[in-house]
Amino acid sequence: MDEATYTIWTEKYRPKHFKDIRGQEEIVKRVKAFVEQKNMPHLLFAGPAGVGKSTLSLVIAHELFKETWRDNFLELNASDERGIDIVRVKVKDFARTKAIGEVPFKIIFLDECDALTREAQQALRRTMENYTKTCRFVLSCNFSSKIIDPIQSRCVVFKFKPLKKEEVFKIIDIICAAESINVSEKAKEALFVVSGGDCRKLENILQSSAAVESDITEKTVYSLASQARPAEVQDILTIAATGNFVEARKKTLSMMLDNGLSGLDFLKQVQPEIWKLNIENLKKLEMIKLCGEIEFRLVEGSDEFIQIEALIAGICYLSKEVGHATASGHK
Repeated sequence: MDEATYTIWTEKYRPKHFKDIRGQEEIVKRVKAFVEQKNMPHLLFAGPAGVGKSTLSLVIAHELFKETWRDNFLELNASDERGIDIVRVKVKDFARTKAIGEVPFKIIFLDECDALTREAQQALRRTMENYTKTCRFVLSCNFSSKIIDPIQSRCVVFKFKPLKKEEVFKIIDIICAAESINVSEKAKEALFVVSGGDCRKLENILQSSAAVESDITEKTVYSLASQARPAEVQDILTIAATGNFVEARKKTLSMMLDNGLSGLDFLKQVQPEIWKLNIENLKKLEMIKLCGEIEFRLVEGSDEFIQIEALIAGICYLSKEVGHATASGHK
């Protein structure tokens, strides 16, 4: 077997050219124009994980420098080295030397740069100013609000979005054709729901599913993603909305244990399913408000099972209480 057989799918199917990148069409179009002109400003890519920020940075390097891209491209992960020394030593040493080849500048790709301390960001600001002739920066982060304003003003900021359903389906079709696996329509929907538009997560779940069976089903996807099927969550909420606390609690605890769900995992699945309930809108709003309160308690370290029981109890209570409040309000 060749080396590609043992390669993790997130690397095996990582796009190598602009035309291969799925989603982010406007961003790719503008960045491609910079590359064609062989001149580009500093760039700041902001957005959730797995939507193509690192991939686009690598494509820029490949397209600009061709065979010499490794000599002209420095990739650093700021989440590993967060301090000011990374900027003073590694970044400056690379930035001050001249590029190899026709392109007059090198590229430094700083991933997870929102993890840099404020002192390191201040040092980076000065470095970006001083070495503009020989080096351009591509910064990547999840939240642009964590990057100081002086750095943002020196960059062209691009906001990445999670992949749309049709883009996710295209990626699934490409991988299925290459790996000779079958994915049902329901499994595709499940992959989209579970991945949430995160291409890296999608490919990891797809590879895990393919290792189990060549015909991937909805059940396999949710099982490997450690998530309950939406129908199960909807069933629990429907029971709770009728006021049957004991049955709803029993099903909830059983589902959490069977699927290995944490309290936060369950809560994230409950929230979108609330909107699908066949109840009045005021009750839905109160339930969403309750989800927010329970989520805060869980993040603060409260006992998961007690808080999830409190959530189910609150939904049961609201199913009757809001109705009484609405009726009395009309009087």
